[in-house]
Amino acid sequence: MSDALIAFPDVERLVVDHLKDRAELAGVTVDNRPPAGFNGTQKAVLVSRTGGAWVDDQHLDQPLVDLEVYGPDKTAAHGVALAARAALLQARGTTYGGAYVTDVVEADGPRWLPDYNRPAGNRYLSTVRLLIRTA
Repeated sequence: MSDALIAFPDVERLVVDHLKDRAELAGVTVDNRPPAGFNGTQKAVLVSRTGGAWVDDQHLDQPLVDLEVYGPDKTAAHGVALAARAALLQARGTTYGGAYVTDVVEADGPRWLPDYNRPAGNRYLSTVRLLIRTA
């Protein structure tokens, strides 16, 4: 490994910024933290990096990112999950600051996963792996 400083992009911000202004997600809160007063019944996509690894010899970051998707009912939450899924796959080939997204690979598609901390909520969870080259 070289002694050069590696500047890793904030992958949560990358995903949030990619999704938040998409027409297909109009009216949906997209962030890496829930909004004030959130009870799980609002349309929301919560983004969290949950793992992944840096591959030094390829200069490639491979973060795993979870999308927790909520809606007022199960059908609405599922619709938001499908829209977020399709929109995030379109991040392939985009740049964000000094980062280039070479690929977006679905590790686990949307699955129904009740949120026991928010019993009124309707949640789908999915995981994607991004492949990011740093500048």
